[in-house]
Amino acid sequence: MSEMSTSPTSPTSNEKPDTAVKNPHDVHRQRSNMDARTRAIANANAKLSNPLSGIPYDRLMADVEIFAEERGLTHLLPELEKGALVAQDSTCYDRLDIFSAEDKRILKEEVTHRWRQTPMLYYMVVMSSLAAAVQGMDEAVINGAQILYPTQFGIGSSNNRDSWLVGLINSAPYLCCATISCWMTQPLNHYLGRKKTIFVTCMISFLTCIWSALTNSWWHLFIARFFLGFGIGPKSTTVPVYTAECSPAPIRGALVMMWQMWTAFGIALGDLIDLVFYFIPDAPGVTGLNWRLMLGSAGVPGLVVCLQILFAPESPRWLISKGRYEDAFNELCRLRFSHVQAARDLYYIHVLLEAENDMEGRNRMVEMFAIPRNRHAALASWVVMFGQQFCGINVIAYYSSNIFLACGFTQIPALTSSFAFGTLNWLFALPAIFTIDTFGRRNLLLFTFPCMAICLLITGFSFWSTSETGRAAGVSIGIYLFAIFYSPGEGPVPFTYSAEAFPLYIRDVGMSFATATTWFWNFVLSITWPWLILAFGPQGAFGWYATWCCILWVLVLLLVRETKDKTLEELDQVFSVPLGTHAAYGLRQIPYGFKKFVLFQNPVPEQLYRVKSEAEVLNAGDDEKARRQEREDMEKANA
Repeated sequence: MSEMSTSPTSPTSNEKPDTAVKNPHDVHRQRSNMDARTRAIANANAKLSNPLSGIPYDRLMADVEIFAEERGLTHLLPELEKGALVAQDSTCYDRLDIFSAEDKRILKEEVTHRWRQTPMLYYMVVMSSLAAAVQGMDEAVINGAQILYPTQFGIGSSNNRDSWLVGLINSAPYLCCATISCWMTQPLNHYLGRKKTIFVTCMISFLTCIWSALTNSWWHLFIARFFLGFGIGPKSTTVPVYTAECSPAPIRGALVMMWQMWTAFGIALGDLIDLVFYFIPDAPGVTGLNWRLMLGSAGVPGLVVCLQILFAPESPRWLISKGRYEDAFNELCRLRFSHVQAARDLYYIHVLLEAENDMEGRNRMVEMFAIPRNRHAALASWVVMFGQQFCGINVIAYYSSNIFLACGFTQIPALTSSFAFGTLNWLFALPAIFTIDTFGRRNLLLFTFPCMAICLLITGFSFWSTSETGRAAGVSIGIYLFAIFYSPGEGPVPFTYSAEAFPLYIRDVGMSFATATTWFWNFVLSITWPWLILAFGPQGAFGWYATWCCILWVLVLLLVRETKDKTLEELDQVFSVPLGTHAAYGLRQIPYGFKKFVLFQNPVPEQLYRVKSEAEVLNAGDDEKARRQEREDMEKANA
């Protein structure tokens, strides 16, 4: 191939193009501020970001030929060669004659018309969105049912025992998620794959929802809802991962964020179902038909997903991890327009998995807390995941019907008002797709937490009103404004933040830790709310979570670092800053914010993550010396 006069060695990552290191000095400037173990992580991240970076053309072509022979893909060698070149440098097709005009058009349209995708990809997106809606409905339908079933089961009084039992039943799925089911995600995905895991979890959701509708005692309903957790936990991690592994890089982030948005839609749909089925009268021999239909109906979308998944592609990454390269290529051809795109993704996933295998043998759970860079990421992820629950969102999502009843509404207006809350929660999640990358994760939290605290205080203090109309209006306004501020902030930020904060080599472990965190505190929140209302009244209960919103504002200010628009290299530097240094920086931001947003001055913002100048880096030694030091750092970290 003599026409290859330009060797494509640009380190552009197909996984995330903006993580490419365009200037070697930038790497040394950033790494020079890190300790030895963090530099080792940076090296690993760089390798995982694009393992093809810097490989000469001849060696790359030789590697592709060996790969094709070993995997029985020699009939695809021309496509694999072109695919490897694009995987190494996503812009090389403009410079190389090996690519046909059709290849160039399709590869260019990936960027210029990124939402022009295959029907199968959008089929997968619809299926994943419905799976997210299943999640929301599983969480929401209990909201309406709980104003009906406690009386039938003899736990409808306001005494201490009955309040705890209602909370225990409502929180049962999240107890299962936190203690068992979330930790089953990895083995289920390893042995069954993404498709079968989604099928199994959605089938569990369907069967346990039907089971819940057939119960005739509080303890039987508790058991049924506990087993519902086996459908919620693994699904909440698997579906976003499956979406990410099937999606093309230019729209991957937006598609993964669909999980949160359509979960909010499922909550709104569950509230609507509660309202509709409330009017169903009992049938002969059936008591409580309305709440039984509420609980049972949440399983229907799960059954639809089970049918949809039969025709969806399996994750190409999982197939490759099992050595099924031909099957993986065929699935990629269903998801992409051309064989060159499919070959590119096939080869890139292969070399990425090979790079990840180099990390085997390291105790990733221990390193998540033993290495400062990882520990800082875990702490920040814990704060945002804990905050997603203790801001108080799910006491409204799960108990809004009871709250509206307590402020003077009758049952039908209470259910209608709950549906309005769910609708606002979904509608204001839509702008989050844009605001999260415009304003930044940390800034969104710092802005919305005080607003949510004020909304909770309005809600709680409204119960002191002697006017029934004023009390109902105050509670409604407080709850609705709370949903508006929650949806673009603590709604999408925690999962997005946790997915990017951890280094690539421990990201799976880190996400399991983060997911288990949110489900555990979800359980705590759900089980304690009826007791809080009984012990402290609505004023004290809402004041409790308003106080936590203020505490969380401080925790975010001191402990959570900004990740917006940061490359992998920059994230390593951000999380290597000592905890005390970052906390002091956060405190210094208070007078800065007062001057800027209250006094309307123009203070100069402090740059905490300063990198050394190029002159400082060059004085530290040449590139070879730096590379030698990095190898030594990696050996020390492995040791």
